[in-house]
Order: sequence, then C-alpha cells, then structure tokens
Amino acid sequence: MDAEERQRFAALAKAVADNRDHQAFSILFDYFAPRMKTWLMRQKMTSSEAEELVQEIMIVLWHKAYLYDSTRSSLSTWLFRIARNRRIDLRRRTSTRIFDETDPALLPPAEIAADEMVANDDRDAKIRAAVEQLPEEQREMLRAAFFLGQSHSEIAEAAGLPLGTVKSRIRLAFGKLRKMLEQE
Repeated sequence: MDAEERQRFAALAKAVADNRDHQAFSILFDYFAPRMKTWLMRQKMTSSEAEELVQEIMIVLWHKAYLYDSTRSSLSTWLFRIARNRRIDLRRRTSTRIFDETDPALLPPAEIAADEMVANDDRDAKIRAAVEQLPEEQREMLRAAFFLGQSHSEIAEAAGLPLGTVKSRIRLAFGKLRKMLEQE
C-alpha cells in the first residue's frame, strides 16, 4: 500500500466518522473485508468464523471510525489490530472450560433407598451408644476432634494436657469403640 492509497483510505475513514458516508464505507468494506477474511483464515479460523469476525470488525469501523488516528497508523494497521484482538478474545471465550453435565462430581447424590436409610440410622445409633460408654475424658476429646474440628494441639491446649496424652486418649477411644462395635 503506497502513501497515496493510505491517504485515500484515511480520507474515506474520516468521511465515515464525520458524515456516516455509506459510499465511503462501502469502498472500505469492499477493500478490507476480503483481505481480513483471508488473514483470519490463515490464523486457523474457519471460513464462517472469519466472515463473522470480519462483520464485527467492519461494524466497529462504522460506529467508531472517529477513534482512528491517521497520524498514528494506517487504516489497515488499525483494522488488522482490531481483527487480531477480536480473534484472541474469541479464542479465549471458546477455550473456557465447559462443564460436562454427566460428570459425577456435578450430579446430586443418588437418593438413598429406605432400607439403606434404616441401616444407616441403626449404625449411627450404635456408634452414639458406644461413644456414650467411653470414659468422659476420651469422649470429650473425640467430640472436640471430630465434631468440633479441633486439632490435637488445640485440644491439648484447651485441656491443659500434653499433646502425647491427647493423642493416646483418642487412640484408646478408637480402640474401645472398635471392640464395642465388633461385639454387636
């Protein structure tokens, strides 16, 4: 593109910006649209994707031609920069992860059958009864660790006991629970 052609395109862009000149826009469209489409297809876009993007870019020219500054760049540089940025935006949008609706992690849990619910309730009742049979100090440490979510260090600090004692009592409590539940 020579200097004379650059000036001609700059004048046409100014006519679009200042007067919404349809004829000037038509000339610019006829010249740039096929070139941008070819360039976009070389950038690994399909023909239909490239056509759609070219339409977007030409709409930008129609609505925002006043933003073009002929002292900073040629019209082709300005349009191809818009094309490049729009192509990148399109790639980002299409590469965003789409959720697989069949992914088990995204599905609600299956409904529990009535007999399974009864069995779970029975098991929970047995565990509660076994926990109640533990010595008070072991029962309190189990509750703090597993129901309140406290760490062994936090339990030791709250009880004023050495960390090893807390760990031993919790381990003993599990051993007793295991024996009680195995006997039933």
